[in-house]
Amino acid sequence: MVETAVRSGFGAPSAPAQRNRKARWKDGRLVLGVLLVTVTALAGAKLLSAADDTTTIWAAKHELKVGMPLTADDLTTVRVRFTSGGDAERYVSAEADLKGLMVGRSIGAGEFVPRDAAVPKADQGRTELPLSVATGRLPSDVAIGDVVDVWVVPKSEGESAKPLWSGVRVLQVDSVKGVSGSLARRQVLIGLASTDLTRIPTALTALSTGEPTLVRKAG
Repeated sequence: MVETAVRSGFGAPSAPAQRNRKARWKDGRLVLGVLLVTVTALAGAKLLSAADDTTTIWAAKHELKVGMPLTADDLTTVRVRFTSGGDAERYVSAEADLKGLMVGRSIGAGEFVPRDAAVPKADQGRTELPLSVATGRLPSDVAIGDVVDVWVVPKSEGESAKPLWSGVRVLQVDSVKGVSGSLARRQVLIGLASTDLTRIPTALTALSTGEPTLVRKAG
């Protein structure tokens, strides 16, 4: 038997428990790091999303002549950053349906395809008529390609508005001209089919004493 010397009649005291302060400090730093990485990733994704404000439109691969069918085989897509939504609406979006469209005027190689140059086949042989329209007598966001009814509102009181043409297409819209308010006007070019031409003399007479008004068709 081996005897062990004991200095007192009590057992040796146990070592006091120590908290792992260093481990806790490391855990806090890890959480903070994860949060920073998450915030940075979200901010970067938002920045990239905001920076991608380009619009994809069609451009001609080669010269397109009047009367040619407008197909994707003759076009290529390009991404363009426009300064305003109005500028973007002047060109044919790459998401637009090209079925039934033809080239209404010559388009040069590499040129962006304007909306007024992509016309339905039914518009072939159309007649173009310019209208000076007060800003309060047409939709504020009227755009090339919209289908509208054209009315004339007599300036004389007591006379009723009269329809001139129904379902005509807007070919061109100029920016607002003149002072702001009711005196401001916009130049609108509309396309008339052969069946609409018989009403031109009557329409011009009515327009000389009245104001043209455009009513956009839905759909």
